[in-house]
Amino acid sequence: MPLRTDRDGELAAWIELSLVPGLGPANYRALLAAFGLPEQVLGATQTRLSNVVPSAIAKAILSRKRNDGVARTLAWLSNPLNHILTLADAEYPKQLFDIPDPPPVLYVQGNPRHLSAPSIGIVGSRNATPAGIANAEMFAKALSQSGLTIISGLALGIDAAAHRGGLAGRGSTVAVMGTGVDIIYPARNETIARQIVEQGALVTEFALGTAPLPGNFPRRNRLIGGLSRGVLVVEAALASGSLITARLAAEQGRDVFAIPGSIHSPVSKGCHALIKQGAKLVESADDVLEEAGFSSLDRAAVNHYIASSESILLQHMGYDACDIETICMRSGLTADAVSAMLLALELDGRVGALSGGSYQRLS
Repeated sequence: MPLRTDRDGELAAWIELSLVPGLGPANYRALLAAFGLPEQVLGATQTRLSNVVPSAIAKAILSRKRNDGVARTLAWLSNPLNHILTLADAEYPKQLFDIPDPPPVLYVQGNPRHLSAPSIGIVGSRNATPAGIANAEMFAKALSQSGLTIISGLALGIDAAAHRGGLAGRGSTVAVMGTGVDIIYPARNETIARQIVEQGALVTEFALGTAPLPGNFPRRNRLIGGLSRGVLVVEAALASGSLITARLAAEQGRDVFAIPGSIHSPVSKGCHALIKQGAKLVESADDVLEEAGFSSLDRAAVNHYIASSESILLQHMGYDACDIETICMRSGLTADAVSAMLLALELDGRVGALSGGSYQRLS
């Protein structure tokens, strides 16, 4: 539902209050609880405001200048792809009411209905391995094919792969940003961000023009978990923002999944730590569907996608030993995709790894 630019001041008040420096979601919601709507908050006296929020916040509200931020945002809304969802809007994603600090205002570019769809978060290392990137894209595509929306953070590495996979399926993808929705960070993801706007949605709680400050990303991470039924960590080092996302998701009552990897790989150690702490070890997208309780979704589509992909790979392998480069030449698949499929087939006992980097199909 596109928001009208001629709203009778109500939306402008939501935006104006959100732009008060230092206010934050908790104080914003406390003021709403005390006064009703933002218009009433903006018209309150310092004494009444100070009974609800710290005096410094009350003074900031009273001394605010209605700068061009409100006008700029209302002008931005003239584009039918741009939306603002407030806590009072019917399209505000209801699952965010389950987390301790839902943002009062969300900036959305694309289709806001994707924010309320059944979804899975997929996160991981920016410095991912080729196998990790392939796994993220394959899991995301399979889950999207089943009807799930893929939630991730628009970072390089695993996040970007998850978005690509989500776009390839029928569930699409949502990118939760740590900047204003008008600032694509990192800039290298400009192309995929534009695709997400067309087929999914970009979302952020930060006002237009907000730069990628370090403190923004932990706040961004809580929304990845909050929008999702569960969070899948593909690869992560021990000191990783992905582990923060997983911890926040667990605290929000969401499922946490992790893909195991080599005991020698630094980007597997975070996943192994999560599994030790109780995260669910998964080897396939079907594991995620089953554990997250998505029994009503089209799990047959997931199984068909995985089975058909692996069947094609096995046909191109034949029964003679061959290396990844040969398989790529025969199949037309990328090395990343082949590596991920071989790992899955090896775990399933259908392919054996030989010395010298070769693989052989097993009976």
